[in-house]
Amino acid sequence: MKGVEKRAFKQAVFAVREQEAALDIVQDAMLRLAEKYGDRPDAELPLLFHRIMQNAIRDWFRRQKVRSLWTTLLSSLSSSREDEDQDPLETLEAADGSNREEAPGEQLERAQTLEIIDEEISRLPERQRQAFLMRYWEELDVAETARRMRCSEGSVKTHCSRAAHSLAAALKARGITL
Repeated sequence: MKGVEKRAFKQAVFAVREQEAALDIVQDAMLRLAEKYGDRPDAELPLLFHRIMQNAIRDWFRRQKVRSLWTTLLSSLSSSREDEDQDPLETLEAADGSNREEAPGEQLERAQTLEIIDEEISRLPERQRQAFLMRYWEELDVAETARRMRCSEGSVKTHCSRAAHSLAAALKARGITL
């Protein structure tokens, strides 16, 4: 886990844009991995950890959405305003640390695109998916990826190339250009 913690933290910060929440997500994911999958072979752990991290990030966004919904609903019930014509959205403040530059439509589009990419990655053949995630998600070099996959460096390059071409074609077919 030592080799993955910094990358996992960067990924979580990028996803949720809050350092404290990202740290909590990574710690929870590591604990879940240790508790539920500690008996698994070492080769399976990186992919399991990746899946646990993605699920933890999605759960975080769901919790934020529910909290935001209830806060908005409860604040709209208060009728102690002096000016009844006041728009409640004008007084609603963004949460501390939230990304104010990104519009809600952009956030939704980014979330949907990431979900589609995740779905398409899960459809790749296992070896291509492993090579792709290790090289581009975990940022491992070709030699380390080959060692973990127990194959040659040439095989890693082939698997990554095929995965990238398959993903590009699948995303293009769904109207996504990156």
